[in-house]
Amino acid sequence: MTHAIEPKAGIMEIALYQGGASRAPGVSDVVKLSSNENPHGPPESAREALRKTAHLLHRYPSTDHASLRQAIGEVHGLDPERIICGAGSDELIHMICQAYTGPGTEVIHTEHGFAMYRISSLASGATPVEVREHERKVDVDAILDAVNFRTRLVFIANPANPTGTMLGSNEMGRLAAELPDHVLLVLDGAYAEYVDGYDGGAKLVDKRENVVMTRTFSKIYGLGGLRVGWAYGPAHVIDVLNRVRGPFNLGEAQLAAAEAAVRDRDFVDRCRAENARMRTWMAKALAELGVMSDTSTANFILARFDSPAEAERCEAHLRADGLLVRNVGGYKLPNCLRITVGDEASCRRVVHSIAKFKGQD
Repeated sequence: MTHAIEPKAGIMEIALYQGGASRAPGVSDVVKLSSNENPHGPPESAREALRKTAHLLHRYPSTDHASLRQAIGEVHGLDPERIICGAGSDELIHMICQAYTGPGTEVIHTEHGFAMYRISSLASGATPVEVREHERKVDVDAILDAVNFRTRLVFIANPANPTGTMLGSNEMGRLAAELPDHVLLVLDGAYAEYVDGYDGGAKLVDKRENVVMTRTFSKIYGLGGLRVGWAYGPAHVIDVLNRVRGPFNLGEAQLAAAEAAVRDRDFVDRCRAENARMRTWMAKALAELGVMSDTSTANFILARFDSPAEAERCEAHLRADGLLVRNVGGYKLPNCLRITVGDEASCRRVVHSIAKFKGQD
């Protein structure tokens, strides 16, 4: 059925984003390992900051996010004037597409790249262009080959979701240097905190005028339910993004909790270390069952099975056991399951269940 009122071109090509499952029919006690959430939750400092904002719910929040930007700048050694905050990094990705693309332009993402790159490109009227990866890793030459006069943005998640692989700084620097002047490189660092010593691309941003990085409080900080993210970029990019940002896009509760969380470095260090410990253990334990994975630099493992059918059967088996993982067929990885690194009990439970599935318990 056709309607006289039609959306702009591209909107109806958007496939609705599918979040990780949180329920299993017939199972009351589920372990959710489908959304890469921090199993330890947020730091107590963030919980306390959130409680203290209850009396301010009738007040509009600040429009400049100055206190949070200052805290992020102090912790990461960045210029607060070149930081912008948003409702998760998703909103920042959307704003970047809104500000720099439109009909007749193209946005490059890789074949296993985060779904929001394509969604936000289509919503802005641009054409998303998918380029191949090499064994589930970003291929710089393939990206450069796809760039043309219509290209405006290149999105790369580093570490990547859902593969967990990572592009080295030399290759990333080469990509930024070889992109034409009219193309902005967007580094999505949602999982950057899980890599010890990694700055998410901040040094590259400081060296160049064509690179911006995005970050989130939804992963290691455990604040996925509050939706807070930030970006750091050249002054000219941040100025543009602030012109399209809604003035009250973050509430006082979000701002206060995020500021407390980013300052709680001990919490982040503990979570990073515990994630690395259980990630290594789970990858080794699964490999011993014949389920291989690439070396992950994030808080999940991309488990590879012999076929899409085996992956589907294993996912159903885990679900029946109350263990929810992510089928990533929509990311063109039909023989894989993405498994969040949970706490130790959850990791051991997953491995035991897969061992049963494999007949090796």
